[in-house]
Amino acid sequence: MPVVVVTDSSSRLPRSVADHYGIRQVPLHLTLDGQDYREGVDEIPPDLISTPGVTTSGANPHELTEAFDAAIADSDGDGVVAVHMSRRLSGTWASARLAAEKFSGQVRVVDSRSVGLAVGFTAIAAAQAARTGADRDRVYESAIREAATVDSLLCVQNLDNLRNSGRISAASKMLGSALAIKPILHMVDGTLALRERYRTFSKALAKMVDAAVESAAGRAVTLGIQHCAADAAAADLAEQLRSKLRVVVSEITVDLGPVLGCHVGPGAVGVVIASHLEPVEGIDRD
Repeated sequence: MPVVVVTDSSSRLPRSVADHYGIRQVPLHLTLDGQDYREGVDEIPPDLISTPGVTTSGANPHELTEAFDAAIADSDGDGVVAVHMSRRLSGTWASARLAAEKFSGQVRVVDSRSVGLAVGFTAIAAAQAARTGADRDRVYESAIREAATVDSLLCVQNLDNLRNSGRISAASKMLGSALAIKPILHMVDGTLALRERYRTFSKALAKMVDAAVESAAGRAVTLGIQHCAADAAAADLAEQLRSKLRVVVSEITVDLGPVLGCHVGPGAVGVVIASHLEPVEGIDRD
């Protein structure tokens, strides 16, 4: 078996895509009143993301060690490339580095410098390279290139969730606090920062579409749409982008899930643009 790719549940990869490429997703965690929930494993109440007192945490070294051990065995010695969310947003990358030390160089760990489907697209880039027979170093390099070039934008209804969780820069806190401002956020140096702000959410979404088209720069791209309890807005965003992007090679729409949902809040909608992926296989069209 070729190099095995491991990621975490922040990647938001649909099960059908992860299964097709053999990508292993280690769960992130939510905790409320001492009850631990593993994302993608345990039944999580839908209203948990809006419940006061909920906390989130990354994958821990024990879980990652178990995942790496199984993946190495399945790779027949070719090893593992682990792709995780930005080290500036989660302790998962640090836990993965700690776990990797136990495997004598058989695991290479990638800081995707992002979150959500941008992590997922980076994991897919690694898995696509692995399927061509690339060795561990070349798979790692494919992931690093994707992480450096993927573009991720997000509109949130307000900054309260991100402010409370400390997942946004101090400058963005100030700029986003005025009078119902609707911000467009993007990833800068591995953290979320304010790109633009508008008075209405519809205006912010329209400008996010323009920014995504500008990022694509006329190239054939893989399009990712992600949202938190905002199916209609996500569908409208996807339709607008299909009409304006020159070539969409593949398209994936996902819910951001409970862990990321706790940080961005209901109503958030985002777009991810990747230009170095082969057509993504395993997408469930139903």
